[in-house]
Order: sequence, then C-alpha cells, then structure tokens
Amino acid sequence: MTDFKTRALVSLLKWFGRITPSTRLRIGACLGWLAPRLAKSRARIVRRNLELCFPDQTEAVRERWLAEHFHALAQSIVDRGVLWYGTPEAIKEMVTLTGAERINAMTAEGRSVILLAPHFIALDAAATRLTMEVPSAATMYTPQSDPHIDAVVAAGRARFNEVFLVSRKDGVRELLRHLRAPRPVYYLPDMDFGRQGSVFVPFFGVQAATLLATAQLAKKWNAAVMPIVGFWNPETGRYHVDVLPPLADFPGESSLEDATARLNRELESWVRRCPSQYYWVHRRFKTRPPGEPKLY
Repeated sequence: MTDFKTRALVSLLKWFGRITPSTRLRIGACLGWLAPRLAKSRARIVRRNLELCFPDQTEAVRERWLAEHFHALAQSIVDRGVLWYGTPEAIKEMVTLTGAERINAMTAEGRSVILLAPHFIALDAAATRLTMEVPSAATMYTPQSDPHIDAVVAAGRARFNEVFLVSRKDGVRELLRHLRAPRPVYYLPDMDFGRQGSVFVPFFGVQAATLLATAQLAKKWNAAVMPIVGFWNPETGRYHVDVLPPLADFPGESSLEDATARLNRELESWVRRCPSQYYWVHRRFKTRPPGEPKLY
C-alpha cells in the first residue's frame, strides 16, 4: 500500500510538472479554497496566529489573509511538481532569482555562509532555484515519517548540483562540517522546536521560543548570514526570490539572546511585506515561558 501511495504521489507530481501554468494555477486555486474547509484544525491555527501577531487588524482583513494563505500554500505544493520533475527551463520561468552571485563570491573568499531561510510559502521554490546557481550547498531538513515519501522529498530537493541534506535529528554537528568546508548552509531557524537550545524573544510582540543556533554559528565561524526572502505572485503565478546582503555586524558584540531577538525583528519586517505568505499553519507559539497559559 505504501509503495502504491508513493507511486501515485510521484505520478501526480510529474503530471503537475507537465501541465500548462494556467492549468496548474486553476488546480492550486481550487485546492486553496478547499484546504481551510477540510483542514479546519489548521485553519484555526492560522486564525489564532494572525490574531496574536496582528491584533490591530480587523477580523475581515485577517480572514482575507487566511484565505490568501491557503491559496498560496496549496499552490506551492502543486508547484513542487515543476521544482522536482519539471525541466530546468520551466523552473527558471516560474522562479526568478536575484543575488545568488553574493553567495558564490563569499564562498570563493573562503567565508562560511549561513543562508537564513525563513518559512515563507516560496521556501521550496527558493531552495531549488538556488541549487541551480550554487555549485555545492547543504540544507537542514526534517525527515518525513514515511521513508518512501522521505526518499521522494530528498531526491526532489537535491536535483541540481551538489546538495547535502542534513537531518534535523542529527542536530547542528553535521552542519559544522559544511560550514568548515566552507559550503553554504540553507538554515531554517524560525519554527518552535521546544525549549532545548532556544530562548524566549518577541515575535510580533509575543514571546516565542527561538533557536540560538543562527547567532551561535555565526559567532563561532565568523559566518556571513544572508537572508533568503521569496514571495509568490498570484497574478502571474511566478515566484521571486532575493538573496539579501549579509546582515551587518551580526552578531557583533551583542549577546546571543539580543542577536536572536534582532533576527525576529528582521523577520517581522519581511513578513509585513506580504503577511499572508508566512507559514502560519505552524504553532509558532506552542512552547510558553514558565507560568504562561497555552495559546492554542
């Protein structure tokens, strides 16, 4: 049954990779309309996150963002068919990229590079497009519970050039080998991974358990921290990804906690560009400081 499920998934993704962009967009719009109606528990999480982070917005605005969020999220899943099985030309047509030369220039100088990749809808599009321009890179990822599906995801994310997939279960130790190489590391630090290795710092005014690892690694290895920020345009169906210049003086003389709080402030500024395209289906505030009530 599992093999059948995997073959069916691969066949569907390959079909997504072959169909016209307009057909793919219609499928994404349909799935995006269905998603909050079928996945009601996830819709509640999105609604709660938007309520916590944007209390100054009206309920009508937040509900519009919720609908836009599920539309974009569904489209990003459909578009993995192009990213994982489409032609390189189709990927370049769907995902435009600026700033990749910054990564290669920094690596050529022998500098360690952390690609700071917050959980935006365009995350997978950004990762695939970057691997087409960066000769060798490493990325941390969370393995899927089903090993057959995990193999599909791993193969899809490592299509181009040399990509080392580092399981989050292995912690940051394996990442150090790549930073030492030096090899750019695609790092996703903005989820709630519990108390271990985290501090509570504000995210949109709410205390959020946030990993110290970005600041720790940057300080220890004098690594340049380059934000990767991407958005999907619902009018064109295309993604645009920017590799921003390295964060200035990071972490500098700041404490690790202050540097981590700065990262959340930077992230807030990127989220505000398009609030509906951050990964709100995650319970970002699940872990609470001692004595604080649960928020979900």
